[in-house]
Amino acid sequence: MNLNEIYTLEDRGLIFINGVDAKKFLQNIVSNDVEKITDNSTIFSSLLTPQGKYLFDFIIIKHKNGFFLDCEKSQVFDLFRKLNIYKLRSKVEILDLSNEFVVAVLSRDKFLSLKNTQDIEGNTIKFREDTLFLDPRNKKLGARLVINLEKLYLSIKKLNLKPAEPKKYYSLSHKLGIPQIECKNLKDKIFGIECNFEELNGIDFKKGCYVGQENTARIKLKNKLSKRLLAFEVLKGSISANEDIFFENNKLGKILISNAFPFGIIKTENNTFDFSKTYNCKKAEIKFFKPDWIKN
Repeated sequence: MNLNEIYTLEDRGLIFINGVDAKKFLQNIVSNDVEKITDNSTIFSSLLTPQGKYLFDFIIIKHKNGFFLDCEKSQVFDLFRKLNIYKLRSKVEILDLSNEFVVAVLSRDKFLSLKNTQDIEGNTIKFREDTLFLDPRNKKLGARLVINLEKLYLSIKKLNLKPAEPKKYYSLSHKLGIPQIECKNLKDKIFGIECNFEELNGIDFKKGCYVGQENTARIKLKNKLSKRLLAFEVLKGSISANEDIFFENNKLGKILISNAFPFGIIKTENNTFDFSKTYNCKKAEIKFFKPDWIKN
């Protein structure tokens, strides 16, 4: 990521949750511990099905007396509706502020050049009264600025940065094994823990109950995680969503995201998956990226 560039992510949306029950409301439903969120700390989290399968993922940021949920804009409506289902009698207000606020990304090095920053995932500061934080999933993804759209241009100027094509940022995210585009294709198909949410700091196994907690904890404690969502590149040919993935005629997984930054769910056998090999789909040859959070 270039030190002098900033990437405006127009495909991100922002939901604002406030009210006297806002923290308790989120704590009861999301996979991470909302108590970790402060003026200096931001977290990554998810909303799962009662069975522990993926529904939504988002970054939760403290904003005034409530919280921003930074999520994929194409999923804002569905997430907004789901949150209102869980709302029941909670004293919370849920607002879609996607047309008023925007998310922009700058490099980790640029973030660390600013005052009072720390090289810690989720480290959060204020820049001209707006929230700026090092990505809580992986520091290599740089820092995110959540800002009113009308103030963005001046902040870019104050930071001495130049706007750049977001594709460069999403390419980096892809190689790090972190999906951010068309994640709706994962819905109800794989478990949240199979999305690597533990490695991306999105699950807290010490917090109390939340939606999907029982199966998530069981998979973890009984060491039953046998599949992972992994990024891959297409070496030749073309791919489509839901195509099977093979190695020497043995089915190992399935393509779930088939855009320019594709992902597939694949059997990894406790992280012994061979990333040096090439794999096949119906009309393509592919190779998986090994993310830095897989240590073996």
